[in-house]
Amino acid sequence: MARNALRVAAALGAALTISTGSMPEARAAGDAENGKNLAQRWCASCHVVSSEQRQASVAAPTFASIARRPGFDADKLAFFLLDPHPKMPNMSLTRREASDLAAYIATLGKPE
Repeated sequence: MARNALRVAAALGAALTISTGSMPEARAAGDAENGKNLAQRWCASCHVVSSEQRQASVAAPTFASIARRPGFDADKLAFFLLDPHPKMPNMSLTRREASDLAAYIATLGKPE
């Protein structure tokens, strides 16, 4: 009986190892450094995208304020960036670019 229990446990352990090994990996986090470059190129005319930037549109929130909003979620922001909105130009971002921008914005929400 104990031998069968050991076999079952070993089989379950092997199945778990195989199944987790074959599961799709979690989506990789965006590249914040590339996101910063994109922000400086595409977003800085309206948003303050870094602490070094001194001016932008008063109607657009700073990236730091976006990152510090309660419930901020980089994945939700990346999805939002893929869908053009009336107040924002259609930048035709790729999924990777949207993820990179969101990853960069997320870094701005961390205490300095």
